[in-house]
Amino acid sequence: MFLFASAFAESLLILFLSLALDAVLGEPPDKLHPTVWMGKVIAFLKQRLTCSSPRRAKLNGVLLAVTVILVFAVPAYLVLFLVKHFAGWVAYVILSALWLKTTFAVRCMRDYTRPISSALVCGNQDEAKRRLRYIVRRRPESLNERQIVSAAVESIAESTTDGVTSPLFYYALLGVPGAVAYRVVNTLDSMVGYRDEEYQHIGLFSAKLDTLANYVPARVTALLMVLAALFLNADSRAALRIMRRDRKKTSSPNAGWTMSAMAGLLCVKLEKPGHYSLGDDCSPLSPMHIQKALHVMYVSTLLFVLLIAVPIMLFSTWLASFT
Repeated sequence: MFLFASAFAESLLILFLSLALDAVLGEPPDKLHPTVWMGKVIAFLKQRLTCSSPRRAKLNGVLLAVTVILVFAVPAYLVLFLVKHFAGWVAYVILSALWLKTTFAVRCMRDYTRPISSALVCGNQDEAKRRLRYIVRRRPESLNERQIVSAAVESIAESTTDGVTSPLFYYALLGVPGAVAYRVVNTLDSMVGYRDEEYQHIGLFSAKLDTLANYVPARVTALLMVLAALFLNADSRAALRIMRRDRKKTSSPNAGWTMSAMAGLLCVKLEKPGHYSLGDDCSPLSPMHIQKALHVMYVSTLLFVLLIAVPIMLFSTWLASFT
C-alpha cells in the first residue's frame, strides 16, 4: 500500500509541477523544444521516404510514423529510467515535469491569441491577421473581423484537445513517454496529415493515427466544456444542444466536438467560409469572445485534470502495483 501511495503521489507531483511550469514559464526556446526537433526529424525522413507509387508511399508513411514515435518515446523512457535509478528521486521528478510540460501548451495558446484580440480592439486588422497565421492553416488575408475572431476561437477550442487534454490523457495512461508519443503523433499529423496530392498517401497513416489518438479525449473534453459552462455563468444546455447538433459538420471527426461545444457555450456562430458553420448567431462575435474562449479552455483543463487524468493515474498506479 505504501509503494502504491508513493507512486501515485509521484505521478501527481509531476503532473501539477508541469502545469505550474507551463503557467509560469510557458514554452522553452525553439532550439530546446522537443516538438521543434520532432518537426526536423519528420521533415528529414519525409523527404527521403516520398515516392511516386501510392502503395509504396502509404507503406513509407507507416514507417515514417513508427520511426519518429520510437526515436522520441523510447529515449524518454530510457533516460527517465536511468535518472530515477542513478540520479535520484528529485532529479527524476524535475526532469519528468520539464519533459511533460513540453508536450502540452496552455499558456502558449493564451500568448498567441490575446494579441489578436488586442489588435482588433485597437482597430488593427492587419496585425490581427499577421498573428492569426501562427495558429490556423487558413489564409487570413480576406477575412473580416468576425471571421478572424471565429478562427481564433475555433483554434482555442480544437487546441484544448490536441494541445492540452490529449497529452495529459496519455500521460495519465502511460507516463511521460506516452505523452511524448502523443506529441509525435500530433506533430506528424500537422506536418504530413493532409489530403492534397503531395501528402495524401505518405500522410494517410499519420492522419488516421492522430484521429484515433484524439478520439476519446476530444469527446470527453467537449463534454467537460458543457460542464464548464456551469462555472462560467454560461448556458450548458445550449452548449450540449449545439454540440449534439453540429459536431459532425467539420471534416475532422474530432475537432467538431469541442468547436461546436464552444460555439454553443459562447452563444455564437463559428464559421469557416465554404466549409462549415457551427452554432447559432444569437450574439455577434467580438474580440472579447477570444478571452471568453480562453476561460473555457482553462476551466475545461482543470476539470479534465481533476475528473479524468487523476482518476486514470490512480487506476494505472493501482494496476502497476500488482506487477
